[in-house]
Amino acid sequence: MIDLPDVAERVLTAVDKLSGAEVTTYGDLAAVVGTGPRQVGGILREYGALTEWWRVVRSDGRGHDAARASEFWDAAGIGHRDGRVDLKTHRVEWGE
Repeated sequence: MIDLPDVAERVLTAVDKLSGAEVTTYGDLAAVVGTGPRQVGGILREYGALTEWWRVVRSDGRGHDAARASEFWDAAGIGHRDGRVDLKTHRVEWGE
């Protein structure tokens, strides 16, 4: 088992709650876990292999590595075009 910093654990746990054709943005995820979007990006850069990193996209729907993410988006039924996820359809609404 990997000993993760608390904020990293919160980020990965939140991403693990996404399922089906759900995605979130760095900013939305940051608000949920109580950190900043850049910190979320850094955590996913370091620990992304431990979760479905491709479910976290920029506020304009672009994925970090859209070429690689597109196969995962396709498998999950997440609509996308030109490296951007359709956020109107797939963006998760986090509960309070």
